[in-house]
Amino acid sequence: MMSAPQISSGLLEFYQSAKSWVERSMFAEELRWQANLRQPNFSESDILREHAWVVLNSGFREAVVRKHFDFISLCYCDWQSAQEIHELADVCISAASSAFGNKRKLRAISDMAGIVHRVGFEQLKRSLIEDFFGVAVTLPFIGSITARHLAKNLGIDAAKPDRHLVRLAGQFGYYSVDEMCTAISKVTGDSMSVADIVLWRFQERTSANQITHVG
Repeated sequence: MMSAPQISSGLLEFYQSAKSWVERSMFAEELRWQANLRQPNFSESDILREHAWVVLNSGFREAVVRKHFDFISLCYCDWQSAQEIHELADVCISAASSAFGNKRKLRAISDMAGIVHRVGFEQLKRSLIEDFFGVAVTLPFIGSITARHLAKNLGIDAAKPDRHLVRLAGQFGYYSVDEMCTAISKVTGDSMSVADIVLWRFQERTSANQITHVG
């Protein structure tokens, strides 16, 4: 049996500083939300909304998606019914495209609603809980990395190998983001998902500041 990865004093100090900053920032509520997602007890509305959020964010800046997400949600019946979204797919896509022009992604959101409607939410939920990463990659516009983002948002403990976190893991001598976040979780008691959001938000802020001050 392999032992859990150890945390270095440098990483622990860095993580504690990062968490302190996030707790005092505009992202404090997001951190509390992530910390409370301890069990994968998601609803039909949850999976429709979080799938859409992950798909729209893939390859886009989060701030851009966040700006339009409330409107897009309204276009997709506020995620209340997979059947309704499926039946009104063309209407939903047309309405949402006035704010977000990537119709492939908008179509993927409607296709997801079609899957939930045809398979049945309870059956799909059982399949995801039994083998989340195996099933998630079969969903529209979801790959191995975005599957981890979706997992985090549905209460499954996971870390996403975002470029910021991959770089950070290498700096602290870890082979992967999973190994780094597992080490943090073992010492602090925070879930891997919480460690992920703390480090990602802090690194994103640092990166944005560097870009702002260039020149």
